[in-house]
Amino acid sequence: MKSSLITLVVLVILTILSAVVSNYVTNYATTIILILAGLKFIGITYFFMDLIKAHIFWRIIIAAFVFVILTIILVIY
Repeated sequence: MKSSLITLVVLVILTILSAVVSNYVTNYATTIILILAGLKFIGITYFFMDLIKAHIFWRIIIAAFVFVILTIILVIY
């Protein structure tokens, strides 16, 4: 229960940080927002979907998926 609450608080903080970054027009705002979104995705999958208890293969696949998707989006952008 305690780790879920901590994860929830971290996800809320990351969401607020994304909103703050989006208000500033900089060259790296898109990159920062995508990295924060990837962190939120990992937080949700590992803790709220109990992937942290899954086999190491599935944890590596999810992390690789996030990395590949974010890399493709950043290369296209």
